[in-house]
Amino acid sequence: MTDPGRATIEKLRAVAEEAMGRAYAPYSRFQVGAALLARDGSIIAGCNVENAAYGAAICAERTAVTSAVARGVHEFDALVLVTNATEPTPPCGICRKVLVEFAPELPVISFARGEESRWSLAELLPRPFIPESMERA
Repeated sequence: MTDPGRATIEKLRAVAEEAMGRAYAPYSRFQVGAALLARDGSIIAGCNVENAAYGAAICAERTAVTSAVARGVHEFDALVLVTNATEPTPPCGICRKVLVEFAPELPVISFARGEESRWSLAELLPRPFIPESMERA
């Protein structure tokens, strides 16, 4: 896992914290902000958006990915998450699957109440189902 550097991580953290403040989480009260560092150096923010029809909710990580794709950005170098949980939280399974299509080795850095945890996406989602999994003989 390539370390994006402390200054970059802190910049991403600030973007993620700002996004977390905009999260719409009236049901779970679990607010999440994400900051995705694109290969071109741009930063794309995301926050979770809940819905009374729970299945219609979308996580912060997928909000960031879909925003990036809408801009034509498909290559990512790091993901920083900030939550209001008591300890750093990794992305959920659905978000891991979405992220692996774009960056299988993506560094994931999560913050909560001053604590920090780091993983690679490969650690969080070993043996993923990827586009190459659908190749036919």
